[in-house]
Amino acid sequence: MNETVWMLSPLGEQAKALSAELGLQPEIAQVLINRRICKPEEAHNFLYGTLDSLHDPYLMRGMKEAVERIKKAISEKEKILIFGDYDVDGILSVVILSKALSSLGAEVDYFIPERLKEGYGIKENHIENVLRRKAGLVISADCGIKSIQFAKRAKESGVDIIITDHHLPGESLPEALSILNPVLDDSGYPDKNLAAIGVAFKLIQALQEREEELSYLSHYLKLVAIGTIADVSELKGENRLFVKYGLKALEHVSNTGLQSLIELCGLEGKKVSVGDVGFRIGPRINAAGRMGAADLAVQLFFTNSLPESLAIASRLDEMNSERQKTQERIYSQALERIREKFLDKRYKFLVLGCEEWHRGVIGIVASKLKDFFYRPVLLFAYEDTQAYGSGRSTGEFPLISCLDECKDLFLDYGGHAMAAGCTLARENITLFKKAVNTYASAKISEEHLRRKIYIDSKLDFTDIHSSFIKNYYLLSPFGVGNPTPVFLTERAEIMSEPQKIKDKHSKFLVKQSGRVFEAIGWERPEWALSLKKGDRIDLAYSLQFSEYLGEETISLSLEDVKK
Repeated sequence: MNETVWMLSPLGEQAKALSAELGLQPEIAQVLINRRICKPEEAHNFLYGTLDSLHDPYLMRGMKEAVERIKKAISEKEKILIFGDYDVDGILSVVILSKALSSLGAEVDYFIPERLKEGYGIKENHIENVLRRKAGLVISADCGIKSIQFAKRAKESGVDIIITDHHLPGESLPEALSILNPVLDDSGYPDKNLAAIGVAFKLIQALQEREEELSYLSHYLKLVAIGTIADVSELKGENRLFVKYGLKALEHVSNTGLQSLIELCGLEGKKVSVGDVGFRIGPRINAAGRMGAADLAVQLFFTNSLPESLAIASRLDEMNSERQKTQERIYSQALERIREKFLDKRYKFLVLGCEEWHRGVIGIVASKLKDFFYRPVLLFAYEDTQAYGSGRSTGEFPLISCLDECKDLFLDYGGHAMAAGCTLARENITLFKKAVNTYASAKISEEHLRRKIYIDSKLDFTDIHSSFIKNYYLLSPFGVGNPTPVFLTERAEIMSEPQKIKDKHSKFLVKQSGRVFEAIGWERPEWALSLKKGDRIDLAYSLQFSEYLGEETISLSLEDVKK
């Protein structure tokens, strides 16, 4: 790995002014400024916003037509088929739409394609499934914006389509009765960053708002929060409100399946965090789709039987364990190949493939490799004559723009700046590698390949007091667009001999300005050898909170150290 560069934001006049205006510590105000939240009113809404701040769903183009068509289907007892995607965002969008429409008296069915057999999205031949199920209205969830041929066939067959999606469109839009997608230039919607489940929620809000049935909010927001976090959506605007209030609602769960899942994750009776969703709850739901059994995850949220819900949750847990083992094996193989052939020294864009790699998990592996080598990575699973790819990228290199340059090579592709997927003939892999690395060489500088830690502010240990902590909590929930703040404390003294924990981590005590904290270097066991008691070091860290016997303790989660 390259040497890490520390990027410190100096405490500026703007932060000092915001600090004075809102009565915040300057370091907290600087965090807001770094998130581009600069105006007092904007900052106040960010810190103290409530569900009353949600936008009118009818601002989204196509909402009126969608609501009227759904109500017509309900009144005429017409079957509605919800067509979803197999990731957490898609699965939970199917769940909340099914529950909401059923509660309004609709006859609802759903379909999620099997990832490994059918791939992503609504294909032209899926119209046969719709006709076989005798549905007169199809509502897509987390897909559909590029389903031109399906929409054409559906129209010819007398089937109406409402598309709810958040992906970028192709060169033209499908001929649908209504398209609900905030990223469209003419959507009219103020918040462009909704996950698919956020779009589905806005449809539910519109359907129930005019019926004055507002008790749904807390009930649905639990799943909206999980879907939004799992889809790695930016936690600003409405997404922030969904997650903030959804996490709070997860403290009191009545759904039998969700209850079983939370219990299995060891979160019963605890405050659920963004990290708990991202690393415990989300992966277990996602494992079903990745391993070709998305229906199982949907069933979990519809069963009222405790034994059945426990059995499904256990199966999801087993699938997640299988996924983890498969993922680790692929990661080890890819890492070994990169190191053996010095690929990270030769290429700015890492492209690898193998016949034995599982198509459902290569995206996660690509993400880990991207973090390790700090460059775009795209992995392929080879199956017969085709190559199925999944890639991840750094903030400096929009992956979808790169794939756009190679679109003539693909059978199918899509995605966004940070993550994308593609399918191409295996015989074109060499051409693809050459094309993306020619593009990457022109766009990625050596500076881009240096790992960066963005530090929000300097912080003295004496400033970590109760008032600071209270205002720090107002900044949460943390995630994309609002990352966990990173602080810098200089010239801290190591007060204990650094220890290695489980051969994976390091731990020691540090003192500065008369205060002592425990510091933990996750995945950095080498610090236990390179550092010693008495050393003076600069620390880049985030604050970590834990509770023991009803008492909260604060430790430092180290990003990096410098002697």
